[in-house]
Amino acid sequence: MRQARPFQNPYHANAPESSLRQSFQDGLVLDHLNLAKSIAARYSAHTHDLDDVRQVAFMGLIKAARGYDEAKGVSFPAYAAPTIAGEVKRYLRDHCWVVRPPRPIQDMRRQVLARTEEMTQALQRTPSPEEVAEDLSLEPCQVREALMAGTSKRPDSLDAPAVAGGDGLQGSFSSAGCPTDKLEDVLALRNAIRTLSPEDRHLLYRRYYREETQSTIAEALGMSQMQVSRRLSKILVTLQAQLFEGQAELRDGSAAPSRNTAL
Repeated sequence: MRQARPFQNPYHANAPESSLRQSFQDGLVLDHLNLAKSIAARYSAHTHDLDDVRQVAFMGLIKAARGYDEAKGVSFPAYAAPTIAGEVKRYLRDHCWVVRPPRPIQDMRRQVLARTEEMTQALQRTPSPEEVAEDLSLEPCQVREALMAGTSKRPDSLDAPAVAGGDGLQGSFSSAGCPTDKLEDVLALRNAIRTLSPEDRHLLYRRYYREETQSTIAEALGMSQMQVSRRLSKILVTLQAQLFEGQAELRDGSAAPSRNTAL
């Protein structure tokens, strides 16, 4: 009959080195759970399932405990925080986009959000996109695009309750039985696009129909990405102004909508 092995204290001087190392790592993890929780809460920003993000943070904490070398003289929280944050950001980047924007937009969004938080503390108010853009040497349209990209992470539900006096998101879409409800809007937009130059129409086609990135368009047209961004912003502002002007004319009775426009 096999004799039972006596219990061996892992902290005993003769205990195997691996047991001592494992006990040391377990102690680090248990002592710094709150560090992982705080980092998870910071990066989840109430837009993701906090429990999932917290689990990722705990895995980052375990990874940090395994790689920590006390002999190097760095405190464990200072060593672990970047590791945990890196795991959380990687998880959010790879798993939490319903519609994933281009990688440069994701990187710019993180930069804009971090700088906005710093400027908010310094100014005691939320900075405008123009202020953030000036501070980061970016164009305001780039800052707005980076901020708007956040809506791709978790779009609002169609069943979300309506705001006061509104119909909710469902009311903003045409029903299956009324395919012509948005026809006038489509015709107005098409007429506005036809007033653009061929080059501007081609740019819209590549960006919004073929869904090419700004960098891809810039390379194909021999332009810089900044030039493409500025030109797209200018085109969209022009179209918006024309559509608003057309709506104002209709309200004033100075023009009547035409359904005979060639499609």
